[in-house]
Amino acid sequence: MENTMSHKGLYGSVEFSIEDNLFHGEILGLSDDLILYEGDSIQSLRQDFEFAVDSYLEFCTEKGKELPKDYKGIINVRIDPELHKKLTVYSLAQKKTMNHAIEEAIRNYVS
Repeated sequence: MENTMSHKGLYGSVEFSIEDNLFHGEILGLSDDLILYEGDSIQSLRQDFEFAVDSYLEFCTEKGKELPKDYKGIINVRIDPELHKKLTVYSLAQKKTMNHAIEEAIRNYVS
């Protein structure tokens, strides 16, 4: 994924502030916490990101806080009825399940 990095199963964004001349980011996917990091180079950003992840995981363990959950691969998506119809026709024509067609579309979109 572009503009992200990972460490110990957590992902973080990579952004650049021209005004501050700094790279910065946040750990993604944390519903209750905001964990930020920064660096003046990609290398120092990665080091600060990894330190932030390690510190956050240690904090969770010490405080008995639940660690971020693994993804189960199940999502509920609502789409326009006409798009739903087109997806059904496409899936049938391609001899695919709708789940497979959706997964393929999402994979192409995020790759």
